[in-house]
Amino acid sequence: MDFSEAIAANDGGVVRMRRDLHAHPELGFLEYRTASKAAALLHRLGWQVKVGPEVMVAAEMLDPPSPEVVRAAQEQAIAEGAPAEWVARMPGGQTGVVAELRRGEGPVLAFRFDMDALPVAETEAPSHEPNGGGYRSRHPGVMHACGHDGHTAIGLALAARLAQGASGWQGTIRLIFQPAEEGGRGARPMVAAGVVDDVDHFFVGHLGCLLPSGQVAPVASDFLFSAKLDASFTGQAAHAAMGPQEGRNALLAGATAALGLHGITRHAGAPTFVNVGRMVAGTGRNVVADHCQLLLELRGGTREALEHMERRAREVLAGAAAMHGVTVEVRSMGGTIGFSPSPEAAGIVAEVAAGTEGISGVTPSWPIGGGDDATFLIERVQERGGKATYFLLGSDLAGIHHASDFDIDEAALHQGVALFAGIADRILRPA
Repeated sequence: MDFSEAIAANDGGVVRMRRDLHAHPELGFLEYRTASKAAALLHRLGWQVKVGPEVMVAAEMLDPPSPEVVRAAQEQAIAEGAPAEWVARMPGGQTGVVAELRRGEGPVLAFRFDMDALPVAETEAPSHEPNGGGYRSRHPGVMHACGHDGHTAIGLALAARLAQGASGWQGTIRLIFQPAEEGGRGARPMVAAGVVDDVDHFFVGHLGCLLPSGQVAPVASDFLFSAKLDASFTGQAAHAAMGPQEGRNALLAGATAALGLHGITRHAGAPTFVNVGRMVAGTGRNVVADHCQLLLELRGGTREALEHMERRAREVLAGAAAMHGVTVEVRSMGGTIGFSPSPEAAGIVAEVAAGTEGISGVTPSWPIGGGDDATFLIERVQERGGKATYFLLGSDLAGIHHASDFDIDEAALHQGVALFAGIADRILRPA
């Protein structure tokens, strides 16, 4: 799909762009088709566009993809219509895009939109709307199962609306298209590049989160601090019958650790969570497993609660390794922090939402049920004197976030464009 043709449509093309993005999901730091098509459209609309190393510090990227994986993702993106000249400007998984439009003197206003998908296999159920509508994922095992396709489409439709010559605002608008939100890896490289250092007003929105259609919550509450860890156990292979005593079983160490992790005593001061989401080990049924990898995450309602969980988790991992005579390496793979909204920013969202067509109610706050590394961007804005909030845009869901049957109410896309545009008008239009 040519996004320029979609934008030219009477409805602004937000639904068509969302469906195109849904059909072409890309994992974190590999969003080459999404990012390059976004950059090309923004450039055609008259925005000043920066990408790749201009807006991301490579040294701050946790678990960047290998050159081989990057090359495959770039080739796939170009084969699926990505503009090669923009893809070439995004080396090493640096798929961030920042677009800016400046009109005279005034405040600096920024919005963030995330782009990445999840390693989820989309359901084949006939009742799933993307199946019947012909826009299910074309990439097996990868799916937009959290609404980021909708976020990106909202951002691009908003860019077209704000670029119209009839808009009477004054100041600077910056649109930040962030990679790798899932896993909490994409925001920190952009913070390090200074993309929000001069921002006066900063807003992040998210579709769904169990907030019903037609509702807006100016504050997403109950953000969890999180840590994502990879634990790699290394043992000694041996024949499982001829000489098991010569082996050191890394699989058993990983299994012991997984059970121990889920048994960590919780923190009385705040909610805490742990999940071992993946375990891979061994080579064959008659070989003592000499390697095992666990992918896990820890969450806490406060920084102190997360620190408690991570300290105990590392002790459990070390103890399991010692118990089975193997070694363990633990790597930090990402994380998120909580945030406190700026009352002024939340008030602006509430005020604008109350007058936005299609929005029938404003709920002061609503639990997000997880986290988002946009909180690192928010923290930076607030540290430097700016105002920020993270709000929720209601959307009835066909399935819960991160599930194979996840889907959104597409009416929320139009409401999202109108709400973001209203915020810009409220802040940047001269009195």
